[in-house]
Amino acid sequence: MKNKRKNAILNIIKEQEIETQEEMLEQLSARGYTATQATVSRDIKELHLVKVKGKTKKTKYAPLTGGALTIPEQLMPVFAHGFVSADFANNLVIVKTLPGMAQAVASAIDSLNLSETLGTIAGDDALLIVCRTEEYAGNVVDTLKNLV
Repeated sequence: MKNKRKNAILNIIKEQEIETQEEMLEQLSARGYTATQATVSRDIKELHLVKVKGKTKKTKYAPLTGGALTIPEQLMPVFAHGFVSADFANNLVIVKTLPGMAQAVASAIDSLNLSETLGTIAGDDALLIVCRTEEYAGNVVDTLKNLV
């Protein structure tokens, strides 16, 4: 049942711009799935869904591997070469890079247009990403690690 529900979630976000977990619950219910908000939240995390800007300037859930989450071809080698590690505390993400690469890696990360990030500040070999929530900070770390 869990895998069927997860597949339904992926189909829902392909068909519609889903902004909240409550909207996701409504769509699942309309398709015959019963779930709690906690279950949907866990599914979203396990599916590595992130929020990105939708067509209507609202945010929407999108898969990590979806077209909305690609680093431009020119920046991907820079990101892959410069990225060392990422971790988070509360709503703050720290990305370690090779010396002199933080600004280039920050530029690549900014190109993802992650909607729940407030900003990126780069130094020489580290950068800080400020996220709206701790949960989203964890998703950003997962996203960055999966991109490498």
